[in-house]
Amino acid sequence: MKLISKKNALLFVCFTAGHFLFAQLDKDATKETKHLYRNLKTISKNHILFGHQHALEYGHGWSNEPNRSDVKSVTGSHPAVIGIDFSDFSGRSFEQIQKTKELLRKNVIDTYERGGITTVSWHFNNPASDGGFYWKDGISAPSMALIKPGGSYHEQYKEILKTIADFAHSVKAKNGTLSPMIFRPFHEFDGGWFWWGKPHTSREDFIAVWQFTVSYLKDTLGVHNFIYAFSPDNQFNNAEEYLERYPGDEFVDMLGMDDYGDFGRDGKYDLEAGRKKLKIFSDIAIQKNKLAAFTETGLESIPNTKWWTEVLLKTIQSEKLELAYVLVWRNDSTSPTHFYAPFPGQSSEKDFIEFYNNPFTIFEKDLKNIYSKKFKM
Repeated sequence: MKLISKKNALLFVCFTAGHFLFAQLDKDATKETKHLYRNLKTISKNHILFGHQHALEYGHGWSNEPNRSDVKSVTGSHPAVIGIDFSDFSGRSFEQIQKTKELLRKNVIDTYERGGITTVSWHFNNPASDGGFYWKDGISAPSMALIKPGGSYHEQYKEILKTIADFAHSVKAKNGTLSPMIFRPFHEFDGGWFWWGKPHTSREDFIAVWQFTVSYLKDTLGVHNFIYAFSPDNQFNNAEEYLERYPGDEFVDMLGMDDYGDFGRDGKYDLEAGRKKLKIFSDIAIQKNKLAAFTETGLESIPNTKWWTEVLLKTIQSEKLELAYVLVWRNDSTSPTHFYAPFPGQSSEKDFIEFYNNPFTIFEKDLKNIYSKKFKM
């Protein structure tokens, strides 16, 4: 069990809407979703949650084992934030979609009932061409213009959103409550590697699709257990550039960033640039009274044995940042090198345990009643 100072523990007290202006966009959000939003805002002022993508689905050398994660094998606790993906909710057979939905439904409900948090990325297979979610020259179509209202694939896009809404309505715990999720569509949109990326769609079309997506899910399909996250990659240097494709305060709950490039990818570090970018969107979120999170980062294979404390922790503690969580990418089940969190025996394991034991970082075991008015460590 981690030791949290009495001073810090006192921060985890009841926070009601009266303590700050409630900035979540869905006024009809479920009670649990509203509480999660408020409590994440409170946590971000003095701590940060640790997250790992696909942590419960598979890990280094294993897959589909109940209640297992590589992070738990190292620390005794699952990550506080578990990443899943809606990538197989379209462009697949009906049978595969149903199988994926059932596996993820159990994942989300189990995480919720343990007291953890789910965040959802969406590697969205191009609905108007081959090529999957990546942009492939000569194959991929620039489809944001086609799926927006009035576009030739708009009705198909609505059907895909209905699949997502059906899933959102299905993640009911034993007590009948819906599991809240942080939904992060069209991530890394300032790069060109995805078909929704900046080189392949206009600012106006991107914003139109984002606004329709949120409104259709929330107002037409009745999804009220989503927190909506906006996360470019690291292709910005100031607030104006960060907000260039921002769809508006009424369509975003959380501001984020995906940044591997400044944190050691290909042996290159620019921690000052990474810190500056974190500060840019954290300050915007504070100004707008919204959540902020470091939505993706990591160092593949973690060759730097001190990466957790000397790179990640130092950077996220170097400024007055208010970040609800930091999430590292997945541990592939078959690749010997594609992993972003340690497993038993991995060279950064000792440093990760130091990262885990730091009072600033929060893992699932540290969370109590995150979905209620009162929560404690």
